[in-house]
Amino acid sequence: MIKITAEYGCPERLGATPTGDGTHFAVVSENADAIELSLFDEFGTREVARLTLPGAEGIVRYGFVRGLNAGTRYGFRAHGPYAPHEGHRFDPSKLLVDPYAVQLDRPFQFHPVLKAPPAHRYDTAPLMPKAIVTDLFRDGEPMAFRAPGFTYEILVRAFSQLHPEIPDQFRGTVSALAEKPLLDHLERIGIETVELMPLAAWIDEEHLVRLGLTNAWGYNPITHMALDPRIVPGGFPELRRVVDALHRRGIRVILDVVLNHSGEGDENGPTLSYRGLDNKLYYAHETDDPGKLVNHTGCGNMFAVWRDPVMKLSIDTLRTFVEAAGIDGFRYDLAPVLGRLPTGFDVNAPFLQEVAIDPVLKDRIHVAESWDIGPGGYQVGQFPSHWFEWQDRFRDGVRRFWRGDAGAVADLATRLAGSADIFNQFGRRPSSSVNFVAAHDGYALADLTAYKLKHNQANGEHNRDGHGDNFSWNSGVEGETEDEAILSARRRDLRALLTTLFVSRGTPMIVAGDEFGRTQRGNNNAYCQDNEITWLDWSKADKNLIALTGQLAQLRREHPALCVDSFLTGENAGGQMEDVIWLREDGQRMYDQDWSDPSRRFLGMSVYEPKAADGHESERAIVYLNASTDDVETTLPSPRPGHLLRLALQSDWPDLEPRILKAGEGLVVKARSVFVLVEEVAAP
Repeated sequence: MIKITAEYGCPERLGATPTGDGTHFAVVSENADAIELSLFDEFGTREVARLTLPGAEGIVRYGFVRGLNAGTRYGFRAHGPYAPHEGHRFDPSKLLVDPYAVQLDRPFQFHPVLKAPPAHRYDTAPLMPKAIVTDLFRDGEPMAFRAPGFTYEILVRAFSQLHPEIPDQFRGTVSALAEKPLLDHLERIGIETVELMPLAAWIDEEHLVRLGLTNAWGYNPITHMALDPRIVPGGFPELRRVVDALHRRGIRVILDVVLNHSGEGDENGPTLSYRGLDNKLYYAHETDDPGKLVNHTGCGNMFAVWRDPVMKLSIDTLRTFVEAAGIDGFRYDLAPVLGRLPTGFDVNAPFLQEVAIDPVLKDRIHVAESWDIGPGGYQVGQFPSHWFEWQDRFRDGVRRFWRGDAGAVADLATRLAGSADIFNQFGRRPSSSVNFVAAHDGYALADLTAYKLKHNQANGEHNRDGHGDNFSWNSGVEGETEDEAILSARRRDLRALLTTLFVSRGTPMIVAGDEFGRTQRGNNNAYCQDNEITWLDWSKADKNLIALTGQLAQLRREHPALCVDSFLTGENAGGQMEDVIWLREDGQRMYDQDWSDPSRRFLGMSVYEPKAADGHESERAIVYLNASTDDVETTLPSPRPGHLLRLALQSDWPDLEPRILKAGEGLVVKARSVFVLVEEVAAP
């Protein structure tokens, strides 16, 4: 007979904690009358016992089951009032997954019964994943803190699904990232940090199930610690092996986490975990209607992260990934939610303060997606000084310049110089800005040059979803074409976009596959396309573009003038000249009339970096960006005495051999291209 006792309970550690002679269970619920522990057989199909958690310490319910070992499958049931108008939705017929579960026996699958009211008395246990009692080894070893540098965003399943050199059993899983062909590729293009899109167990949205689609991105989690069995079937040991393999190549790993909402959706959604344990505690509710959930995420609900138990769950989630898998940091989806109080966003909100002082988390990488859809939800530049932030204004400024928009040059210069208008406060540096031209949410990089309009028909919403204005262009034909002139123009533009990213101050980021020209066929909201629309087609990879990406990463690493973490101001840099001089075609400085000229499509940038304390010599780099459709003849600035100029990179010419330019020599900057020159000491 299975017995549960309170005297051996362990309320200070939530979840299931095996000890060798049994297992402690503890869960938070402020408003439940009672919490039951449901135990299942080894297959997770037959319920073998229900035991009421006997202990209570504050809002923690707990108990100890002697003889229960790691591997046991379990869930919770909560008793209490079912009063939706008051925010209470207790229903013991709903099996609930432990929010602190670290392993599940199967993925979540939506079924209408999961949202049925208690009057129907449907036992949802047969439909639900079971948490598995796990003896989790917390011996992860993250790398020493460093700014993320060149970052590579990876949708794990799509990344390896079609790779011909990855064994079948690893394709579409996180284990593929530890395979030599992919590790070699990451090294070849100079990746410093990989950013893995969500790995936590998620559920498909109800409308996707009706459409026969699935959530491909994973931004609809239920349990935040338990990994989804579809992409991390081996759980934390598998993730730890992959992180270790990347660390051995000197590559850091940050994880995209979704702590702002859950896949339980709005007040009419399924009851899977938090809603059943204590709907009123875990979620934010409208002040004038306690039955209605606040939806500043656009996903139906929003966690009340300012409440201590919810904040603690978020912090414990992050600590688990660091301690058990060696994760180096996190990217936070809709991060302003984590800084929200009932009165709005506050940089001193409990979660943000706790991250700053937590001994495990304070020295990790923290990257914010600095916007949500609620009031005051755009917070780019407002996160704590040690955070990094996605920078959508960089994205739009670069796109507008290369699309040929009028008056785009001044904003481009601001972005190239490190976006001081946003980040030059609180002691922050340009690296705080995570610069990208394309991210998972929106067009693929190559599609910016091939599609003027979004093409999201495959999403089943009659092309209503996704952003309507993407600052994109189609080079003359919408979508696929066999016209070689148009294809050549698109390749040239793609190379220019990529080069612009690497000559800008800040933290550069690309999406996996953009370095070889991946396409999503014009779909700019491919979250529900777990198919060839998002799967990377390695057989069609543009090898020249891959080589350019590697060249750009190397050029940036080797030349401090292109990457030093300081804002370009136009002031004297403590050496022979200003840190940046903006140039016209004739080699002269830009003046007010040049900046305000709406027809300007050309910008030169002479960047100077004085000799630094770390020993690198002073150096100068000159970058020309020509977004016009005509070649532009420039007059080069004179090199410093004893130096000469070398043409190091020409974005439109894949096989350029670097060459020395003679003093006073003119240079023709090709249409739709970026040229990079570096100044070198002349040979004696």
